[in-house]
Formats: sequence, C-alpha cells, structure tokens
Amino acid sequence: MQGVLTGFAVIAVVIGVGYVIGRRGHLGDNGREVLTKLAFHVASPALLFTTLAQADLSVVFSGRLLVTAMSTAAAAGVFVAVGVVRRWGLGRTTIGALCSSYVNSGNLGIPIAVYVLGDASLVAPVLLFQQIMVTPIALTVLDLSGEGDKGPLWRRLITPLRNPIAVGSLSGVVVSATGLRVPGPVLDPLQLIGGMSVPAVLLAFGISLCGSSLPGRGADRAPVLLSVALKAVGQPLAAWALAVGAFGLHGAPLLDVVVTSALPAAQNLFTYASRYRVGETLARESVLLSTIAAVPVLVVVAALLG
Repeated sequence: MQGVLTGFAVIAVVIGVGYVIGRRGHLGDNGREVLTKLAFHVASPALLFTTLAQADLSVVFSGRLLVTAMSTAAAAGVFVAVGVVRRWGLGRTTIGALCSSYVNSGNLGIPIAVYVLGDASLVAPVLLFQQIMVTPIALTVLDLSGEGDKGPLWRRLITPLRNPIAVGSLSGVVVSATGLRVPGPVLDPLQLIGGMSVPAVLLAFGISLCGSSLPGRGADRAPVLLSVALKAVGQPLAAWALAVGAFGLHGAPLLDVVVTSALPAAQNLFTYASRYRVGETLARESVLLSTIAAVPVLVVVAALLG
C-alpha cells in the first residue's frame, strides 16, 4: 500500500503549494493562465516527445493494451451517451468523457507501478495509448468545437498537426518507430524543459482551487458525479471483466490492467479544459474527486488481486 499512499502524497503536496501561491498572489492575477500555457505549449510537448522517443513501441500490440483501450472506450462511451441525451454540448461532453476514462499514468501511475506492481514500464501501454490515440482525437474535437472552427476545410483537416501536444506525441512515436537516435545536445534541453510539465500542471491546478466552492455541488454536479463514478468504479470494473472474460488474464497481468484502469483522472485534463475554456469546473472537480476516490479503490484492488 506504500506505493498508493506515496504517489498521492506527492501530488497533494505540490497541489497544496499551488493553492498557497494562489492565496498569497505570488504569481499575480494571471499566474494560473501562464502556467497552463507553459505546460500546454512548451513543457508537455517536450515531455511527451522525450518519453515516447525512447519507448518500446512493441507494447502497443500487447493484450493488456487492448484491455486498456476497450475499458477506456466503454467508460468514455457511457459518458458521451448521457451527454448527448442531456445536451451537455460537444466540448463539455468531450472533457467529461476524458475525465471518465483518461488515467493519470504519468506522475501518479509511475510511482504506483513501481511500488504496487514492481515495474514502472507497466504503465507504458496506457501512456502510449493515451498520447498516441486518445489525446490527438480529443484535442481535435475540442479544436473543431470552438469558435475558430469555421475556417477552410483544409485547415480543419490538419488540426492535429497544429496542436503542440499531438505534435510532441506523434513526433516521439516517429523517432522511436524509425530507430533514430536523438543527439544529446538536442535531447538534454528537451528533457530539462519537459521536467517542468508535471509541476506546472499541479501548481496551476492548486491555484485554481482558490475561491472554489465544494466540488459536486454546482451546476456541473451531474456530469462531475457521473465522470467520477465511471472513472473510480466503472472503468476498473470494465477492465476486470474484459481481462478475465475476453482475454483470460489472471494473476499479475490481471492486477496490472485493473490497477492502471483504477488510476484517477489526469491533472492535465484541467490544462486542456483551461486551454479551450470549456468544462473547466467539470475538469477541476472531476480530477479532485476521482483522485480522492482512487485511494480506497486502489487499496481494495491491490488487496483482492495482489
């Protein structure tokens, strides 16, 4: 259980620092916006490029990845279906679907993989799937759902190529797939810049909590509670059912896919919501509540399947 508690403690401390910074106004009125733009346009693309450029892409074709992909689609699909019926809007529904299925595979998934599963590389399939497939698709939808989606058709078709997150991810995949070696003088500065990504996201998230009401009580109560229920309970249950019923997994492989599916919603979803100015409250409250809910869920999963 040490891995679960350690991972959450690290995140809580950095978010708390962001909250204090916001309360005291050390970064001014635009501190959160600056940190968000830094993470979205500079640090996160650098982090994703350096991570994926050195990744083993053979994990993309593993059975565990299929379980991850299918459980992700199941959780997101339920939210989308409800969002369409309730008419929550394309952008808001997209953010909610991400909060229901997009796990924190980086700054929380890695320490939990080390301490609970015994191998940090076990989160690689989730990281690759989310950055190669889910992120470009979701950000393209958010791009096209905004006010600027009335331009020429050719410009709308190349939307993924204009998104820094997608460009960083896809560029890293190309480098890894072709076996190219990034020279040290190029890779080292990118790694240094990428190191700012997670702290910037967590600090911006902490600043955003200043003056916020208690989560799950405002106008976004229904989508927040739905996304948290799907993320904390629905997705790990779907992963367990698929792993056992469709792929015959048991033992350590079963524990791996269920634990990674039970991780909470990633903090960078708030960055995406802030960047596109849609569903910001939904993203903030969903991330916060799913992170809290994930602690007992992960403890139970580790106890039952470990």
